[in-house]
Amino acid sequence: MIIRPVVRSLQGRAPLATLRSAQSVFQPLPQLRRNASVTTGPDAASKASTTPIARITTTTEAPKDQKKAKAAAAEPEEQEVIMSRMPRSLEALYLQPLRREAEYGVPSCDLQLRSYSIRNLEFFCDFALRAAYYLGLPAFGPVPLPRMIERWTVPKSHFIFKKSQENFERVTLRRLIQIKDGHPETVQLWLAFLQKHAYYGIGMKANVWEFSKLGVSKAMDESKSEVEKLLETRWEHLSHVSDMKGVGNFEDFLAKERLRISGGR
Repeated sequence: MIIRPVVRSLQGRAPLATLRSAQSVFQPLPQLRRNASVTTGPDAASKASTTPIARITTTTEAPKDQKKAKAAAAEPEEQEVIMSRMPRSLEALYLQPLRREAEYGVPSCDLQLRSYSIRNLEFFCDFALRAAYYLGLPAFGPVPLPRMIERWTVPKSHFIFKKSQENFERVTLRRLIQIKDGHPETVQLWLAFLQKHAYYGIGMKANVWEFSKLGVSKAMDESKSEVEKLLETRWEHLSHVSDMKGVGNFEDFLAKERLRISGGR
């Protein structure tokens, strides 16, 4: 839509002030200002005889080419807004904990966390998963386990007021975190780290599996001689047959002890 206002009283040569006043008179509506272009300038006075003083061109819909150009120009600006300037270590706190993939899927540890507060439980589960990632342990979970509900009924008064009772309930929430393909020493380090930085109101219970190589019996047979040497000195004190050094005959030694105890009688 093209609007060409014509003012007869201003036709001909008009000073620049007149053009500016005319420009201010024919301002487009607020909703059309974005797509409006006003043609004014020093050459407008020389062309006033053939063209109007101010030409305002407004379009209700932008062409498709202009829309594509505007969208292409707006994309980098949006990307700049989305990009965060925080360090990665700080930005990771606002994201889900990172995880490592298990190569074989052999379970190494099952950690069960218990609490009466869901907020503390979820917080510590997140902490445990992040610690497992930075120690190189593939962690899976937390898996919600069934709740443990316990109820008690306590009399509020004497036995004759049997109907006056009070009920109590305790709900224990549980979560399970499983470690797979973890080295036993690394798993023990992970559990010690969680125990050191334990959160209030959180209980932990861990089941740990340790696997050894094939041919354990051969290795035990080879180390048998070394173990016997270490235990010889200890078994001497526990055996019923001991070496009585310095005593020729055991019966003579007992006779001397009886004589000493009886006082020489």
